[in-house]
Formats: sequence, structure tokens, C-alpha cells
Amino acid sequence: MPIEKHDLIHELPEYREQIHNLKTTNKHFARLFDQYHELDHEVRRIEEGAENASDEYLEERKKVRLKLKDELFSMLKAADPA
Repeated sequence: MPIEKHDLIHELPEYREQIHNLKTTNKHFARLFDQYHELDHEVRRIEEGAENASDEYLEERKKVRLKLKDELFSMLKAADPA
């Protein structure tokens, strides 16, 4: 079964331009964006079997990833010119 991608561009393609703009103009957004992608990479490595971790640890990391995604999405919506 293929591992689903959760990178922010893949998850929110309609915000591609806003993501780029905020990454370059908003340090807080850029820091959260980097944290999100590092965490997503860690989760993917665990799911693919490249790293070992308990189910509890994996679920906790997924919850943190979701929280970061929600925060980033809120910032994107607030910056949306539409």
C-alpha cells in the first residue's frame, strides 16, 4: 500500500502562491512550515519502515503534524487576498 503524501503543497495546492509568499516574508510561518515538513518526513520514514517506532509514538507525531497543519492553514486563510 503506497504511503500518502502530506507535504503542504500537495495537501493545499490552491495555496501554493500564498505558501511561497509567507515562507519568504513571515519568519513564524517559515519556521512552522519547516517543522511541519521535518515532522512529515519523520512520519513517512516510520510508515515506510525505514525507522522503528511504537504505534503510540507514530500516532503522537501524526497529531502534532495535524496541529501544525491547522495552524499553517489558519495563517494561509488569514493571508488570502480573496
